Amino acid sequence: MELAERARVGEPPEPGGRSEPGPRGFVPQKEIVYNKLLPYAERLDAESDLQLAQIKCNLGRAVQLQELWPGGLFWTRKLSTYIRLYGRKFSKEDHVLFIKLLYELVSIPKLEISMMQGFARLLINLLKKKELLSRDDLELPWRPLYDMVERILYSKTEHLGLNWFPNSVENILKTLVKSCRPYFPADATAEMLEEWRPLMCPFDVTMQKAITYFEIFLPTSLPPELHHKGFKLWFDELIGLWVSVQNLPQWEGQLVNLFARLATDNIGYIDWDPYVPKIFTRILRSLNLPVGSSQVLVPRFLTNAYDIGHAVIWITAMMGGPSKLVQKHLAGLFNSITSFYHPSNNGRWLNKLMKLLQRLPNSIVRRLHRERYKKPSWLTPVPDSHKLTDQDVTDFVQCIIQPVLLAMFSKTGSLEAAQALQNLALMRPELVIPPVLERTYPALETLTEPHQLTATLSCVIGVARSLVSGGRWFPEGPTHMLPLLMRALPGVDPNDFSKCMITFQFIATFSTLVPLVDCSSVLQERNDLTEVERELCSATAEFEDFVLQFMDRCFGLIESSTLEQTREETETEKMTHLESLVELGLSSTFSTILTQCSKEIFMVALQKVFNFSTSHIFETRVAGRMVADMCRAAVKCCPEESLKLFVPHCCSVITQLTMNDDVLNDEELDKELLWNLQLLSEITRVDGRKLLLYREQLVKILQRTLHLTCKQGYTLSCNLLHHLLRSTTLIYPTEYCSVPGGFDKPPSEYFPIKDWGKPGDLWNLGIQWHVPSLEEVSFAFYLLDSFLQPELIKLQHCGDGKLEMSRDDILQSLTIVHNCLIGSGNLLPPLKGEPVTNLVPSMVSLEETKLYTGLEYDLSRENHREAIAAVIRKLLNHILDNSEDDTKSLFLIIKIIGDLLQFQGSHKHEFDSRWKSFNLVKKSMENRLHGKKQHIRALLIDRVMLQHELRTLTVEGCEYKKIHQDMIRDLLRLSTSSYSQVRNKAQQTFFAALGAYNFCCRDIIPLVLEFLRPDRQDVTQQQFKGALYCLLGNHSGVCLANLHDWDCIVQTWPAIVSSGLSQAMSLEKPSIVRLFDDLAEKIHRQYETIGLDFTIPKSCVEIAELLQQSKNPSINQILLSPEKIKEGIKRQQEKNADALRNYENLVDTLLDGVEQRNLPWKFEHIGIGLLSLLLRDDRVLPLRAIRFFVENLNHDAIVVRKMAISAVAGILKQLKRTHKKLTINPCEISGYPKPTQIIAGDRPDNHWLHYDSKTLPRTKKEWESSCFVEKTHWGYYTWPKNMVVYAGVEEQPKLGRSREDMTEGIFRNFDDAFLPVLKPHLERLVADSHESTQRCVAEIIAGLIRGSKHWTFEKVEKLWELLCPLLRTALSNITVETYNDWGACIATSCESRDPRKLHWLFELLLESPLSGEGGSFVDACRLYVLQGGLAQQEWRVPELLHRLLKYLEPKLTQVYKNVRERIGSVLTYIFMIDVSLPNTAPTTSPHVPEFTARILEKLKPLMDVDEEIQNHVMEENGIGEEDERTQGIKLLKTILKWLMASAGRSFSTAVTEQLQLLPLFFKIAPVENDNSYDELKRDAKLCLSLMSQGLLYPHQVPLVLQVLKQTARSSSWHARYTILTYLQTMVFYNLFIFLNNEDAVKDIRWLVISLLEDEQLEVREMAATTLSGLLQCNFLTMDSPMQIHFEQLCKTKLPKKRKRDPGSVGDTIPSAELVKRHAGVLGLGACVLSSPYDVPTWMPQLLMNLSAHLNDPQPIEMTVKKTLSNFRRTHHDNWQEHKQQFTDDQLLVLTDLLVSPCYYA
Repeated sequence: MELAERARVGEPPEPGGRSEPGPRGFVPQKEIVYNKLLPYAERLDAESDLQLAQIKCNLGRAVQLQELWPGGLFWTRKLSTYIRLYGRKFSKEDHVLFIKLLYELVSIPKLEISMMQGFARLLINLLKKKELLSRDDLELPWRPLYDMVERILYSKTEHLGLNWFPNSVENILKTLVKSCRPYFPADATAEMLEEWRPLMCPFDVTMQKAITYFEIFLPTSLPPELHHKGFKLWFDELIGLWVSVQNLPQWEGQLVNLFARLATDNIGYIDWDPYVPKIFTRILRSLNLPVGSSQVLVPRFLTNAYDIGHAVIWITAMMGGPSKLVQKHLAGLFNSITSFYHPSNNGRWLNKLMKLLQRLPNSIVRRLHRERYKKPSWLTPVPDSHKLTDQDVTDFVQCIIQPVLLAMFSKTGSLEAAQALQNLALMRPELVIPPVLERTYPALETLTEPHQLTATLSCVIGVARSLVSGGRWFPEGPTHMLPLLMRALPGVDPNDFSKCMITFQFIATFSTLVPLVDCSSVLQERNDLTEVERELCSATAEFEDFVLQFMDRCFGLIESSTLEQTREETETEKMTHLESLVELGLSSTFSTILTQCSKEIFMVALQKVFNFSTSHIFETRVAGRMVADMCRAAVKCCPEESLKLFVPHCCSVITQLTMNDDVLNDEELDKELLWNLQLLSEITRVDGRKLLLYREQLVKILQRTLHLTCKQGYTLSCNLLHHLLRSTTLIYPTEYCSVPGGFDKPPSEYFPIKDWGKPGDLWNLGIQWHVPSLEEVSFAFYLLDSFLQPELIKLQHCGDGKLEMSRDDILQSLTIVHNCLIGSGNLLPPLKGEPVTNLVPSMVSLEETKLYTGLEYDLSRENHREAIAAVIRKLLNHILDNSEDDTKSLFLIIKIIGDLLQFQGSHKHEFDSRWKSFNLVKKSMENRLHGKKQHIRALLIDRVMLQHELRTLTVEGCEYKKIHQDMIRDLLRLSTSSYSQVRNKAQQTFFAALGAYNFCCRDIIPLVLEFLRPDRQDVTQQQFKGALYCLLGNHSGVCLANLHDWDCIVQTWPAIVSSGLSQAMSLEKPSIVRLFDDLAEKIHRQYETIGLDFTIPKSCVEIAELLQQSKNPSINQILLSPEKIKEGIKRQQEKNADALRNYENLVDTLLDGVEQRNLPWKFEHIGIGLLSLLLRDDRVLPLRAIRFFVENLNHDAIVVRKMAISAVAGILKQLKRTHKKLTINPCEISGYPKPTQIIAGDRPDNHWLHYDSKTLPRTKKEWESSCFVEKTHWGYYTWPKNMVVYAGVEEQPKLGRSREDMTEGIFRNFDDAFLPVLKPHLERLVADSHESTQRCVAEIIAGLIRGSKHWTFEKVEKLWELLCPLLRTALSNITVETYNDWGACIATSCESRDPRKLHWLFELLLESPLSGEGGSFVDACRLYVLQGGLAQQEWRVPELLHRLLKYLEPKLTQVYKNVRERIGSVLTYIFMIDVSLPNTAPTTSPHVPEFTARILEKLKPLMDVDEEIQNHVMEENGIGEEDERTQGIKLLKTILKWLMASAGRSFSTAVTEQLQLLPLFFKIAPVENDNSYDELKRDAKLCLSLMSQGLLYPHQVPLVLQVLKQTARSSSWHARYTILTYLQTMVFYNLFIFLNNEDAVKDIRWLVISLLEDEQLEVREMAATTLSGLLQCNFLTMDSPMQIHFEQLCKTKLPKKRKRDPGSVGDTIPSAELVKRHAGVLGLGACVLSSPYDVPTWMPQLLMNLSAHLNDPQPIEMTVKKTLSNFRRTHHDNWQEHKQQFTDDQLLVLTDLLVSPCYYA
């Protein structure tokens, strides 16, 4: 819960706010302010001080005594609870100490992961409110966090199964870094850049890692005077990188997140203007909207798109300031996408658009709050020059309101629109609310479109508060309230459920905000009212009418939903889910209305309800519940008046009907009696004091009815007893009115209209509490003595066997007992008893603190809770022994046991759902702009009540006593009994109890495992299943099978495995098999590596000492003696030894279990699975287990083989010797100095890393003198500060271990000891071309090459002598199935290896990839394998890339399609290194421009010809030389493949040279959508589609337009047509980059308008479509020159028709005049179609002009008809609105045009 902000100047001070440190001696950082409003508030200071002192003292002791568990964890959990109860109620000094201590604890390197998460969550909570601690108060180092993230998120051993991390760990770590970020030291930025810049190699995965680190670590909230140490060090570099990357690699989104954060933290300190067009273009592209007709989306655009949330934050932070650039672009963005919001559009992009709408207003409101209302703190304030002005806000609201109004009716629902409107209405109600109301009134009238009604009502609910408060901007707002309420009444409709619910919500929302008081009399008394106030006063006379009409509607709803009407007798008696929702809606709305009524209206309503409820008799299941709810609502509002009416009436009816004693024994009771009992039991849920008047009557009724035979009867009577007890013993507020004190004042003193929409005042809430008085408590005890005692005595006798009771009687007695217990839970002290000791040893006290919850227990009386406990246990044993099939009684007993253990007045699940609904209501009604807890009063009271309930529920972590132990054992017995339903219910209660008591699981586990022992003969299948379920646990609670604690796992895991031999186990029963599967799955899912080392470092202990000595508050406790500390250290060492012993024990026992004879296979697998979880990276697996896994490598079952393989891989990693490393200085090796500024790419000082055939290490001496750098990214961007490489071969540990010692890792660990064994096998396998054998060889070879990393030169040379022939054979035998395996083999071999070490391999691969031997397939495969190897080497092999390119260039005219595709892909990798990123030196790898220039030369023959290019090359190599043209076409096909492949992969899209290929593609690409085209045309089309989506740099824009203009003059109409489709996509995907360049806009406009007059019809029509698209996304505007131009064209005179034969040929070529006239008509049509969802002012006249051409010759007539029918289709939905824009004459003409002529005319 956010805490109330402290009052601003001029407001009354907060009660007990910041004052001088008073008698308590410290100023709390920030308390939970609701605690001050509890009825027992004055006790809380002492209570919290005591708790805080205990926490500080014990946490300090635990850490000094090296006791992480249980002491450390126990007291950090207590600290979390403390924060939940009191907020941050400690001094600043303590706050800093807590943070430092936890920071040290979290960063202990060997800390067990589950502890780390616990500490991290608490630390995040302590750091949450960053305004409480400034950078001067706290500084945290960043390296420990970096080490932690590196160790866990980029774990080297997790994938080998040596570490098991939970899924949540990533989010927790990132949040932790985020919370610590503001406190990193000033120099951190420079250190981070030095650390991570070397990783920035864009071709490597490390780039992603570097950017991720930058995103989460770089601090952005430094104060302005430190900016030169902060973002200024990296801003230009990273934004430069972002601007120049065009193809959305994965890390681009993370850069956006970083910039968004930077912008928000430093508003006004960074000039974003130069980047704005680029930013908006990219955000628009990121929405992935469909444009144009045939669009192919690059798949990575979908996966790597920006996170809308961050984009929104970025936009918000850039707004404001002197230049209005961002607002202009934002308006442009919404203009261009508005039409996508129209409800008729749908697609997977819709969610993003909706999110954008919902987040933007929210974000702007947050920024306004920060600038105008937030209390200033140490964080950098926004400079005045850049604050949002009122004009900025208005502009923003105006640009977003249109899409929001369209989104109201969206297919995905109106939720996002409603949230957006709620925030917009806070800023500019006068712009937002009127259009919403305009849509709401018609929707309330319509009967045919209920969707409109639900959508508009939910939006009005969002703006309700702004509407009702009016304010100076929108004073007429409140006048709409009554008309809306009256018109909403028909929505209470029994036939339409969703309409009914939204209407209830609507009415409840408005009545919460407004006092329903008739103020019309004020008009005569006062004459100082404003116009609006006068209007409101006279309108309020309708309130009474409204309330009565609402009640009539509800009565109608109730009568139509009685049980008899809605279903047959046979069906269920319970309410259906929908009915219960309606019941809830009805009762809460009605109670809200009555709470807000004046006394006069209330009395009328009360009378009406009373009459309705007493004049009918209802069945008690559905209708009865609803009516009783309404009556209860009335009684709650004014108990005195209402009880006077109801109680006497009900009592007299019941007394009358039970006069006769026969009634007591009737099985079926009279309806009237039941109804009156129900009514009476509901109306007693009121303020207990008011009930005391009627106690005699009520007790009489109870005496008459508690022992009715009819179950329904005595249940209702028990409810009455329950409610009487609750009403008199609980603490609760008695009223929720929106103004303290209610409305019962004369109008002269109090003018209710002033309180419309007024928030509650937190400092004068005036809550009326009900606190039980002595009289009420004694009445409650009287009820318990009278009704509970007799039942207990009966049950006691029954349990002893002295008294025979029938099952029905037992059930009745238990029902009474249960209702007494849950009615008086608050009065009865918790169970007493001896604590169970010796479960866990601890040197710190683990005592519990008791919270005061408003009542002192009366210890002089007998504790009924204990009495019930004793009796119930006895009875339970009796029933289980004698009549186990009495399941109904057992159900009740389980409930009673659960409540005895835990119930103190409220249930956890009820509390949780109330907390949820509180948060929902708060969200829907809050005012985010002003903040400061300006909620309505009812909500604030609710929140205080929740705070009270939270205290009553905070009993978790209770002490575990003997009596609890007994009851949990009873539950265990029930959980393993014979009936599945009993087991199920008992298990749920059992799990809840296990979660509540400290350490009780250790006590229970052995008892559960008893049932699984294989040597027991007496276990039934039901018991066996029950025990398994107890181990499995439920989804939220404890899982006994998998507690993260050695002591427990050592018992449970072996027991699960050996239970396979139990008598009760049967693999035939599917339910049991499923249980074991679930159990194994859950253990695997939830297991986290358990720690072996619990040492606490020195730095922690020092802070702990300070914490223990901290004063204010403190308890007098002696400091620890050195002896104690020594003992602590000794214990901790023992604990480590214990853990290790347990670990080895567990492995042993599991192995024993798995190796038992006759163990079913399933359990063997489970056991092996559990063993594989026990691999660790800090401890080698015991020898026996290693042997076990190695032997299982050739087990029969594939599952086992797979587990064994992964386990052995992990074991080999454990056994790996550490290799010695040296630090080198790269500059000395290269002989060049370190570059002064950052320059990436190929530099003189990293040239020595390149592959150079002249200096390859071919001899032992050269090999040993070379310095090999394995990691590919080192040196590309910058050198690491401390560069480490492996030392030479002589200094490495000896690998060649002898065969006896030994049981990709084998070769790494054991050198070439295995080669002789493998050689014959390898030669045999290579020759066999089956898939499995080839895969096997490939894997072995890859393992050999990787493993030879540290071998000596002689051994490596021998290895290659063996491998080269093998690889040659393999590559020539390659098949479709195996080429992937070989590709993977070579790629794996080359990954992160110095290319100079593998020169044998590269030379082999480059021998002659396209030899043509073995056909096209082998060629393609060889290229694939080669590509795999080179791609892994990235930028370090320029020489090889050049050699390959030189080899490929003459072969580009390949005939075979598969080889062409592969060549295209290889070319992509060859040119990948040629990137145009900032600060990057030109690469020595091949360059695209030079290559393209050579290609263009060869394509000359195709460029020059004008006719269609047909693909007439057959797929076979003819003998003899073909002509240039055919060669050109083949070449072109390969080039297309290359361009298509690189569209998705390379960093920069089509460069200048590639643009010269465009005219050629335009010529080839087909026009129609037809798939039967040959490959060339399809590829050209796809390639154009991909190129048009590319992101352009501003300097490329003129070049592209140049090409387009040139093509527009082309003689091929296909080319002219295709430019238009290209243009549409290109402009939309680069919208703001074009808009930023005026010449470009002019050129495009000229281009489209001139193509409108093209001689080819298809081109003209496409030009019209393009024009309307450009107008629609507001790229071009509909201005008068354009309109005049089209109208001129329309007036072109057509030549007179000459008479001629109808069939003559001459008519096919259209005359120039016709073309011009058609162009004009098309232009006007495009304008009309460009606004499909509204009617601008110019539209009517244009339509008239168009209609004049209906009788022109074709194709003009066709165009006009199409345009008109499209206009009709898109404007049909809202025709009523659109009609307003036309004059009557125009409408007549239109109607004639749009209605088709009659057939019979």
